[in-house]
Amino acid sequence: MYQLGLVGTGTISNDLKRWWAMSVRGKEDPFLKVGQTNDRTTKGTSDFVYALRDIDFKVEQGDVVGIIGKNGAGKSTLLKLLSRITAPTTGTIKARGRIASLLEVGTGFHPELTGRENIYMNGSIMGMRKHEIDRKLDEIVDFAGVERYLDTPAKRYSSGMTVRLGFAVAAFLEPEILVVDEVLAVGDAEFQKKAIGKMNEVASGQGRTVLFVSHNMNSVRQLCRSGVVLKNGMIDHIGTADECVDYYLETNISDLVKESKIDSRYRRDNNRTMNLEYINIRMLNDPTNMATEEPLHLQMTIRRNNPKIREAQFGIFINNSSDVRVASCYTDPIALPENGDTFDIDVVIPNHHLAKGLYKVDMNISKFDYNAFARDHDLVFNVLSFEVKHVDAQHEKGFNAWPHNLGSVCMTDTTVTIL
Repeated sequence: MYQLGLVGTGTISNDLKRWWAMSVRGKEDPFLKVGQTNDRTTKGTSDFVYALRDIDFKVEQGDVVGIIGKNGAGKSTLLKLLSRITAPTTGTIKARGRIASLLEVGTGFHPELTGRENIYMNGSIMGMRKHEIDRKLDEIVDFAGVERYLDTPAKRYSSGMTVRLGFAVAAFLEPEILVVDEVLAVGDAEFQKKAIGKMNEVASGQGRTVLFVSHNMNSVRQLCRSGVVLKNGMIDHIGTADECVDYYLETNISDLVKESKIDSRYRRDNNRTMNLEYINIRMLNDPTNMATEEPLHLQMTIRRNNPKIREAQFGIFINNSSDVRVASCYTDPIALPENGDTFDIDVVIPNHHLAKGLYKVDMNISKFDYNAFARDHDLVFNVLSFEVKHVDAQHEKGFNAWPHNLGSVCMTDTTVTIL
C-alpha cells in the first residue's frame, strides 16, 4: 500500500509502536489504514492507495510466467516485491533460490564503477565467489557486446549498453529465479531476440524460473507458458500465456476507432517530406461487426503542400492485436487534380482475407516505390481499429486453423477514386 504525501503515524511514540510490532514481533502494522483501489482513472478521496491487493498465486520451478496489464496496474510493483526491493504492507512472499532482477535501466549498477567492477559487485551481492564469477565473465561480456567499454565507468554507457550488460549479468550468474521488467524495450531488435532466446534457454534448458513483464503481447506468447493479468492492482485472470493475452486484449482494448483527425499523435517521426499529408481518415464499415467477405471501405482527406506533386500512391497496413503486421496493400498510383489543395480519396479493398480478430490500421502516402519508406510523404499509425466477427462458410475451416505467426497477406483488387 502506498500513501500519497507524508509517510508516518504523526508522532514518534506511534512510529516506535509500529516499529516494535512489525520489525521486532513480526506482526502487521497496527496503524494500517484502509486504502482505495489503485484505479488511476478515478479521483480519489483518500491519501492511501493499494498498489497491490489480494494477490495470491504460485509459480512452479522452471515455469515462465508473463505478467501483463495496463500502465499503473501494479506489474512493476509486484516485481519489486518479488525481488525484495520493497516489503509488502501485509502478507508474505516465499521464494526458494537466488533471485536476479532487471527492473529498470541501471538497476544494480553503480555509475562510478566500470562495467567489469559492476559485474563482480552484482555477483557478490548474489552470494557468488570470485572464481565463480571469473568462469562466467567471458560469456557475459560476449553476450552483452560491450568488450571495448568493459573498463569504462557505467555512467558513460548509453541506456542500450546498460540494459545489455544488466541483462547479461542477471541471466549468466545462474540465479534460480530471473525477474525481468519491460526494460528490454530499450534494446535493439537484435538484442531483444538474443535476450528472449536466452530466457527460453534459462527456463527450458536449465530448469530455472522466469517472471517477465512486457507490453509486447507477441513476446509474451512466444516466451511464456503461463500468465497473470493485473488490473487496478488486483489479479484479473490467471491461465496459460495465450489465454491471458487473449483475455487482456479482449477486455482492455480501447473503443474501436472509426474516424481519426490526423495530428502529431499519429506520427512517430518528422522526417517525411509532407508534400502530401493526411488530414482525416474514416472507415465506412461498422468497425464493431465486420465480416471476412465484406469489402474494407475507407475514405481519407489529404492536403497537397507542394503544387508540383501531381500523383500519389496509398499504402494500407493491417496489424493484429499483438501489433504483428498481417496484411498490407498499395493502391495503384492515382493522378491528382491540377487545381486545389485538399482532396477526398475513396479506397475499397474487396479481398482483405482477414480472419476473426481485432485489427489496427497504419497508412502512408508514397512515391510509387515499395522500398522507399524513407521518402514517404506521410506515414501515420493506429489511425483506425476494427473487429472481424464473422467468417463466411467458404473460408471458415481455413481461418479457424490460421496460426498467429503465419505472416503477411497481400490484399488484392484495391480500387481508389478521387471524390
